[in-house]
Amino acid sequence: MRAELVMVGTELLLGEVVDTNASFLARHLADLGIDLFFKSTVGDNMDRLQDVLGRALGRSDLVLMSGGLGPTEDDLTREAVSLAMGCPLHEDRDVARWIENLFLERFGIANALNRQNRKQAFFPEGSEIIPNPVGTAPGFWLEKDGRIVVALPGVPLELEAMFAETVLPRLRKLVGAESLAIRNLHFAGIGESRLAELLADLVETQTNPTMALYASGGMVRVRLAAKSTSREAAFGLIAPLEEEIKRRAADYFYGVDGETLESAVAKACLARGVTLASAESCTGGLIAHRLTNIPGSSEFFLRGYVVYAEQAKIEDLGVRPETVAEFSVYSAEVAKEMAEGVRRRSRTDFGLAVTGIAGPGGGTPDKPVGLAYIALASAENTIVQRHFWKGEREQIKDRVASAALRLLWKRLNALDTE
Repeated sequence: MRAELVMVGTELLLGEVVDTNASFLARHLADLGIDLFFKSTVGDNMDRLQDVLGRALGRSDLVLMSGGLGPTEDDLTREAVSLAMGCPLHEDRDVARWIENLFLERFGIANALNRQNRKQAFFPEGSEIIPNPVGTAPGFWLEKDGRIVVALPGVPLELEAMFAETVLPRLRKLVGAESLAIRNLHFAGIGESRLAELLADLVETQTNPTMALYASGGMVRVRLAAKSTSREAAFGLIAPLEEEIKRRAADYFYGVDGETLESAVAKACLARGVTLASAESCTGGLIAHRLTNIPGSSEFFLRGYVVYAEQAKIEDLGVRPETVAEFSVYSAEVAKEMAEGVRRRSRTDFGLAVTGIAGPGGGTPDKPVGLAYIALASAENTIVQRHFWKGEREQIKDRVASAALRLLWKRLNALDTE
């Protein structure tokens, strides 16, 4: 089955509203094993909506629509589907009574079924009504000539409830036994192109399972997807490929599916019974924020310092003024003293520190924007890394935080071999 999404609303095109409905529907279609090949966003304009619907119905078996089911003049989804599928609009008396009772029960408004509100009780001929348990705009399911159109409101809370209660069970029956399984493998410290090179022959020969690489925030995700008669059988197809990918890129692999780099760090700290403190300059507490998002992090993460100013590094961590004067705060030497200072003052097993220039200002030819130093101190030694990234301020901060967490994660894993 081939599916297509049509998201309706001028507010989506203007960027006034973020389209979370599309990602919600896409995820569920993927879980069902339904192929999603196209997604269109169209404003509240009948001609353009007709054009988009015509193309969708010409190439897809299932069209899921979001938005345009309200009571106002610019809510055009019912009319557009009616014209596109040749199904005249008819009033559903049961829905009309339901809307009238709803206004009376919820808002104390009697005789609320005026011309505008009555519009929500009209549907293309042959439609099956999709009840709305949390709003006033019902949706509809319409089948004709081997095509299915499912229209849902644009309010995410309403769409999600209606999809879960009515649409999802029907789609499960339609797709039958075939299921799709998805596994996401996460890697840090390696670029997308380098990982693609390591996996080139696997990518070239893929059939079922399929493989795709995605890069974001200095990390790479490998998405594996397989179809079979059941989810268990599909995951069985994925397993050998997953193990081969892990083997080839073992130095960079840190987790699967919902696991994050910080959750991998937390798991490693808790398993080994070690403690950590952080000292952050350019990341402004982002490392501490990511670690404390993990439940139970207080068992290993004892404290974090945000030492943004030069004097804070000296007063709070014991960085020597002469080190700052000779090398500047953007240096390996200062990063080293920050890590050792935060470890010493916090009495932890590890001290993690970062300093750098996130921009957009503050850079020089010798120390450009994007330069960062990361240091990790332990009883045995202090590791210092130099990094340089290009990008916007938040991108650089995120990459520095991720690189720091990866350094810690690698060091924790190395404890098993010592």
